Amino acid sequence: MVWAPLNGGWLSGKYRRGIDPPAASRADREPDHFDFAGAVRDRKLVLVEQLDKVAADAGLSLLHLAHAFALAHPAITAAIVGPRTPEQLAAVLTGADVVLTADVLDQIDAVVAPGTNVNPADAGWTPPELADPTARRQPEANAREAGIPPSSEPWAERPGAEGAKSG
Repeated sequence: MVWAPLNGGWLSGKYRRGIDPPAASRADREPDHFDFAGAVRDRKLVLVEQLDKVAADAGLSLLHLAHAFALAHPAITAAIVGPRTPEQLAAVLTGADVVLTADVLDQIDAVVAPGTNVNPADAGWTPPELADPTARRQPEANAREAGIPPSSEPWAERPGAEGAKSG
């Protein structure tokens, strides 16, 4: 399970270079905690622009790209989203069925390599699943791209998933 797939709003599309953060946003309320007042801010703003281009080229919003990316990893079964308003929830739900192609996933990896902590203060233990960039692809998504029907027992082909089938 992953939490904060929008990185506290950074991947929502509302923070841009040269534009003050919206009033009452996390960046406005907690700039130090949120990385908006720190040295990492400029790097994140550049990465957001690059990821927004990847999203636009794929015909997606940055919001939908971010959520679909989090869910594309084989170790992720759910993403905890944190909309504050009904409008934010509606925007999230419209992208619930978005699945990224291998090409789009590769473009994202070219912008931010797997396992990268943009803010060094966020560094900690790196799960082996993030250390190996090839381990982040869902087997079903790869099969779908190749035109192979999904397995009726997807856990059977996932490494480390023994016993995942409930009795």
